[in-house]
Formats: sequence, C-alpha cells, structure tokens
Amino acid sequence: MAASVDPLVVGRVIGDVVDMFVPSVGMSVYYGSKHVTNGCDVKPSMATSPPKLNITGHSDELYTLVMTDPDAPSPSEPSMREWVHWIVVDIPGGTNPAQGKEILPYMGPRPPVGIHRYIMVLFQQKAPLGLVEQPPTRANFNTRLFAGNLDLGLPVATIYFNCQKEPASRRR
Repeated sequence: MAASVDPLVVGRVIGDVVDMFVPSVGMSVYYGSKHVTNGCDVKPSMATSPPKLNITGHSDELYTLVMTDPDAPSPSEPSMREWVHWIVVDIPGGTNPAQGKEILPYMGPRPPVGIHRYIMVLFQQKAPLGLVEQPPTRANFNTRLFAGNLDLGLPVATIYFNCQKEPASRRR
C-alpha cells in the first residue's frame, strides 16, 4: 500500500500540506466524467461545481473533507498558503459530502498564475463534530492546524490534481 503514497511525496502534498500517512479509506473523485487521480490535470472550467466524491468506510464512521490550494497565489510565491476551497464535516462513511455538514462552501479552482495543486484531504473523526466555526478567511489556512484543533489525527485518504488558468479564448 505504501506505493500509493508515492505521488503525494513527488507532488510535495506530503510535506507542504499533510504529514506522511497510510491511506486506509477509499475516496473517488470525479469532475463530470473525468476521474481525478493524483497529479492529473483538471481545467478550471471543469471544476466550477463541487466534484462527485464517494467515500468508502462504514456508515457508523464520520469523516471530514478539506480541499485546499497550497500554491496561492503563485507556486513560486505561495504567500497565501493554503487557500481553502471547501470544508465538509460529519460525512457518514460509504456516502459523499452532500450527506455531511458544509462548513465552508465549495469554491472552484481559479489559479491566477502557474500550475496549482488542489488537494482533497479526508480525515476520520473520532466523534460527531457538530458546530465547527468557518475559518475567518480562505487565505493562510493550515490543514494540519485545523486537523489538530479538531483532534482528527492523520489523513485517511488524499487525492490531488493540478490546475492552471485557461487561455481566455478556450473558456467558452
């Protein structure tokens, strides 16, 4: 199973956003018909709406999903690292984020410059979280700190994709 972590190391997801972990839950992500795999490219125009996301696991387990961009506003100068795009808590295992509580509404990728990584991190909760405060701003979010404050521990699944600004002529 360790081989499945390799793209996360190569893509610096482990290090920049999360610590080393062993995936223990399945998570599939689709934007339309596009199956998102680690390191694949997704156009911003494909990702304006939340992805179809399914989580394995038992219905008596609860999960938290965080989607973040560690490359904001620019991969060479990520002064807003991380920019948080989506937070959903209390997602029952075997379902999807629509069954959980959205803390921060989905915001599609809008990379201003360069190739950005968009990372979906799934944590297993120890108990229902109930009321979770929305971050005061989307800029300078810290996934590790957020997980630490909610006692979520290490991730159980992570998927990331790359995205860059589309030429204006192709956006129609």
